[in-house]
Amino acid sequence: MTKTDHVALTLPSTSIASITGGAGGDEGNLSRKSLRRSWNQLPRCQRNLIIMAITAFLFTALLFLPGDQLINIKDVHLKPGAAPFHIRRENTLQNPHHHPNLEKENKLYDDVPAAVASPMTDGSRLIKTKPAKDKLDGRMAYADGNTAEHVVKLPETVAAINDNNNGLIDIVNNVDQPIEEQSSLAISDPLNIRTELEEAIRQPFKLAGVSIESHLQNMETELAKGQHFHGATNERQAAVVAAFKHSWAGYKTYAWGHDNLKPVSQSSHEWFGLGLSIVDSLDTMYIMGLEDEFNEARDWVKNSLHFHTNRDVNLFEVTIRVLGGLLSAYHLSGDKMFLVKAAELGNRLLPSFLSPSGIPYSDVNLGERSAHSPKWSPDSSTSEVTTIQLEFRDLSRSTNVPIFERVVNVVNDKIHALDKSHGLVPIFINANTGTFRNYATISLGARGDSYYEYLLKQWLQTGRKDNDNLILDYMQAIDGVLTQLMRRTPREHWVYIGELINGHDFKPKMDHLTCYLPGTLLLGHDNGMPDSHLLLAKDLLDTCYQTYIRQPTQLAAEISYFALNDKDDSDIYVKPNDAHNLLRPEFIESLYYFYALTGNRTYQDMGWNIFQAFEKHSKVAAGYTSLGNVKNTLNTRMRDLMESFWMSETLKYFYLLFSDNRKEIDLEKWVFNSEGHPLPVYQH
Repeated sequence: MTKTDHVALTLPSTSIASITGGAGGDEGNLSRKSLRRSWNQLPRCQRNLIIMAITAFLFTALLFLPGDQLINIKDVHLKPGAAPFHIRRENTLQNPHHHPNLEKENKLYDDVPAAVASPMTDGSRLIKTKPAKDKLDGRMAYADGNTAEHVVKLPETVAAINDNNNGLIDIVNNVDQPIEEQSSLAISDPLNIRTELEEAIRQPFKLAGVSIESHLQNMETELAKGQHFHGATNERQAAVVAAFKHSWAGYKTYAWGHDNLKPVSQSSHEWFGLGLSIVDSLDTMYIMGLEDEFNEARDWVKNSLHFHTNRDVNLFEVTIRVLGGLLSAYHLSGDKMFLVKAAELGNRLLPSFLSPSGIPYSDVNLGERSAHSPKWSPDSSTSEVTTIQLEFRDLSRSTNVPIFERVVNVVNDKIHALDKSHGLVPIFINANTGTFRNYATISLGARGDSYYEYLLKQWLQTGRKDNDNLILDYMQAIDGVLTQLMRRTPREHWVYIGELINGHDFKPKMDHLTCYLPGTLLLGHDNGMPDSHLLLAKDLLDTCYQTYIRQPTQLAAEISYFALNDKDDSDIYVKPNDAHNLLRPEFIESLYYFYALTGNRTYQDMGWNIFQAFEKHSKVAAGYTSLGNVKNTLNTRMRDLMESFWMSETLKYFYLLFSDNRKEIDLEKWVFNSEGHPLPVYQH
């Protein structure tokens, strides 16, 4: 045998596997060694180029990964207020069922002076919560602003919403089961559901297959009982009642049965042809104890209010004014006739929900029972589609017919599932696609305001459930307000809420409509929201009051602007085209909440100043008129229109603000809709 330096063997793969015991570890090691030798044999320049290419690829991939893939929410601990919109801070409600006693309330509000200071002086800033100058920043949020004492956790998953069959998988007109047992979105036969919805639309005078009257007769023991009110008890309340009676007399004389009064020309103004001023004022008259006026309005509703007119109306406006007005009148008076009318109207509004997405169309023809997008745009206003839920839910609870609540619950779920910017929503949404308009403005004024209001109020209406998406979305939105929209003026440090044009560019503009927010924030704080909400409420109420007392008429303009830097002449100013006043209620509403929840009569004095300004500048022979210019007492340019919300909201909130009994409407038992109509709070 010839001696050799080595022996070469060739083994089958099965033999190799048996030698290694079937494990791949040694084979892997050989492979890695072979790769390492190949790598080492490459020229250094080639190795450097490969490393650079891999590094560039990985860096590029990281840039395109969404944020929630880069961050594990359980491992993140951010400073309060610093979390982006997809990272929810773990804060809780401070015992949502707890209501602080008066002694604690007085301690929270002990910085409010006892008397109203003179306008246009440093002392006129009634609520002094200025931080130290070295801490002031035009974009500053409050220290510890988003800190709460307990933890509210977002659900780990959000159930997908089935968009099949026009998004109406959750709609059943069925009274055989309790409402709470029918709340699931998983309905097995959506075709039949759509059939039942269409049947309800085809038969607007019926509920559950029988006449509305017969259906309500069968649930007689469950109907509302009438509430009792004492009428005016002091001079200020009596003055408000006199203002209402003056407004009502002008309307009755010159515009009876029409929507609005034109008090200067002593004529009428028509919008929807539904007698808005009558229906909108029913509960105001009942609360004020005006029996004669209430009874004549009731007779008109019974005999002359019809919904079969072939005319387009706005879903949102008719819901908050007419449906809300009828439901509130029913609950306060116990008169079943109002509920009969409300049920018919509810049926006739249902076509709005026959959209491909389940987001309702904005316009509905009550006579033809058809609906469509607004003629001026394919999109609906976000606030409009999210400010119908209190009323539709109450109609379901009052009639034991769940269809009305379910259609608006679908809307809630779809809006909740959409992406938002720090909890804030664009002001337009498309009913066909169910998505927000790209690059739309973000605002807490027109077209956005009551979305945020109804998140809180729906939560209150349904028993303040823990971990409810409504309150979670509300808390996240207020965080977004604090971090994205809140600013202070450079010299006097007034707090205001601006807008994001195109969703990004900040604009120091605040609508008077935004002055609802202080009251809503305070209501939330009274139900467990963090102290940052209270601080913002007080500061913003202060600023809203300034928009009144800084004007020569002592009346606020429709829109105010705020200085961004020292170059502006004034910290708060009004442009000529925005100087009108429409008799709006939002700031009076906030004053009412502050008085009702704290008992501090300073807020009554603030409201009295404004009421006297309306008496001086808006009162005419046949009522009260909106104004075109609050900046000139000698040329207010009367606009000749008294909208229904003057009697429905503004005068109602004035009356309640001046009450000796701050629980004349108990806010633990009632929740006001966006038109000032009180509806009952339920346990679930």
